[in-house]
Amino acid sequence: MKCLILFLMATLGGCTRSEMDPAVTRNEEHAQAIEALREAYAVLNRGDVDSAVQSLDPQIEWIEPAEFPGGGTYHGREEAKRYLAQSRAAWAEVISEPVEFIPVDNRIVVFVHARVRPKDKNEWQAVDLADVYTFQNGKATAMRAFTNRQDALAWSGIKPKGH
Repeated sequence: MKCLILFLMATLGGCTRSEMDPAVTRNEEHAQAIEALREAYAVLNRGDVDSAVQSLDPQIEWIEPAEFPGGGTYHGREEAKRYLAQSRAAWAEVISEPVEFIPVDNRIVVFVHARVRPKDKNEWQAVDLADVYTFQNGKATAMRAFTNRQDALAWSGIKPKGH
């Protein structure tokens, strides 16, 4: 009988925490999503738009603010790729550096520090933005960009501090 109890304890104790705790599974999913996003920003900054969109869901909905050149809604990985290539072609150089990743439910809010250099100038322009990615089954199924980081947090269901 002791052997049976020890066997059951050992067998049940062998379950990973993620099988028993949905929060651990969610944390692992967030970590994988953040790593994929880090890599996507890195390859995009190297000018490799094809690789930057590879981890996206083929049917992604990509939304850029109306005030951005070419802003609007794009459907599918190919349209997102076309938007990114076109928006970057207008500048001599574009760097989008993710500075913070904020997981919330099935979304990752990414605070981005973007710098652009016009083709005819040596001076850089900088802006702080936010991108919000929605994930399902390990793939980004939606991306929505915000010119105001607080708007991105509110849209994602995160209340501003002090409220």
